[in-house]
Amino acid sequence: MLVNVKKNTIYFRFFVILLTFNLIISCKSTSSYQTTKIEGKKIGVTNEKGENEAIVNYVKPYSDNINKDLNSVLAYCPETQDKSKGTWQSNIGNLLAEITFELGNPVFQKRENKTIDVCLLNHGGIRAVIPKGDVTTRTAFEVMPFENSLIVVGLTGKEIKTLAEYIIKEKKPHPLYGMKIYIDKSTLKINKIEINNQPLDENRIYYVGTSDYLANGGDNMTFFKESKIKFDMEYKLRNMMIDYFKKVDTIPNITNEKIILE
Repeated sequence: MLVNVKKNTIYFRFFVILLTFNLIISCKSTSSYQTTKIEGKKIGVTNEKGENEAIVNYVKPYSDNINKDLNSVLAYCPETQDKSKGTWQSNIGNLLAEITFELGNPVFQKRENKTIDVCLLNHGGIRAVIPKGDVTTRTAFEVMPFENSLIVVGLTGKEIKTLAEYIIKEKKPHPLYGMKIYIDKSTLKINKIEINNQPLDENRIYYVGTSDYLANGGDNMTFFKESKIKFDMEYKLRNMMIDYFKKVDTIPNITNEKIILE
């Protein structure tokens, strides 16, 4: 019995030595290897009932918890907010622009000791209506599914004029707050611009709250991209919506005109 164990020990040591030697040799020659071909194949999702049920049961506690949070009622909307109803502005656009100012301005004031003058978002960024009835956390995710954050951009009065010309040319109800554009109803040329009910000063710097997407020139808003004055508030627009919904009992139906035909 002892002899047999001894022999096995000797064989094992010999095996280890041989394996180590081969490893050293292979490591030295690794540099000579080259990738000649990469192959792959599709692995289909099985329709086996048992396997699907196992996955569903595993995920269920997590999905139930997420759905509980998403379905929690935060406020009430007395009238449907829809971006498709309106030529120059929509009630949901007015709401989102006002939310951006109301929730974003205190952060900007605290961080930079400055005030947001104007808020501009994009019509295409609104991905759902806010239906009449209960407003939930899920509502905010449906309206703004993207991870866009608030950026405050400094623009000169002349650049604000370019911004206004962009809005008129686009003919879309982009969410707008703090700014009124008076245009000739026959020619659609701008007659005057007011910022917070004051005439536009072309020599002044105005601070515009917008999304990081637009601040980087998205939707051809190059007047934002070219600015060197930018402040990242690190506050997601969707989170602003959720915080606003928690703050109010009833969602207002804002119909104030921002583009005024004369």
